[in-house]
Amino acid sequence: MAIAVESHGLSGAQAMQKRAFDFVLAAVGLLLSWWLILLAWLAASVDTRGNGFFTQPRVGKGGKVFTVVKIKTMRPSRELTTTVTQSGDPRITPLGRFFRKTKIDELPQLWNVLLGDMSFVGPRPDVPGFADTLEGDERLLLSIRPGITGPATLKYRNEEEILAAQDDPEAYNRDVIWPDKVRINLDYIRHWRMADDLKYIWQTVVG
Repeated sequence: MAIAVESHGLSGAQAMQKRAFDFVLAAVGLLLSWWLILLAWLAASVDTRGNGFFTQPRVGKGGKVFTVVKIKTMRPSRELTTTVTQSGDPRITPLGRFFRKTKIDELPQLWNVLLGDMSFVGPRPDVPGFADTLEGDERLLLSIRPGITGPATLKYRNEEEILAAQDDPEAYNRDVIWPDKVRINLDYIRHWRMADDLKYIWQTVVG
């Protein structure tokens, strides 16, 4: 039975439970995967001809901006400057596609989780211009840490393919996908359960 979360978000006890779980799992994850992160960083550095780590400002809990860390999967392009990535995006390298498909590019975010910038489960951290513009009840999304995965992330696991099929990917992302993600994530917060977090993590791992 789901426990409804009050309008302001998770209770203090729920937030502590979620954070304790994140901290322990992130610490274990880094201990087990540091070597893979190192190898991926080295390979990405050669592949992209630069630092193999991709860093970017993202909007976190309370609207606070933090720096997310991922394995770099794209080369810069003078022609394409959009932050919306589609399937077949020429900026993505062949090795980068492998990292994205296997989710290896997400592993450095364990560091963000350990620091408390992120959670394992929650709304994906967006670049400024989306989450920081939320108003009214929708600002409930900013009451929790953004996540590596979550119900909206799983629904739109093929987001790049969806966007590639649109005439105007940026408009479709802004007008269709983003509002639906907000709705899904609000429902997640209002009916939060640790069991659901475990389910979303499992579904992400097994694909």
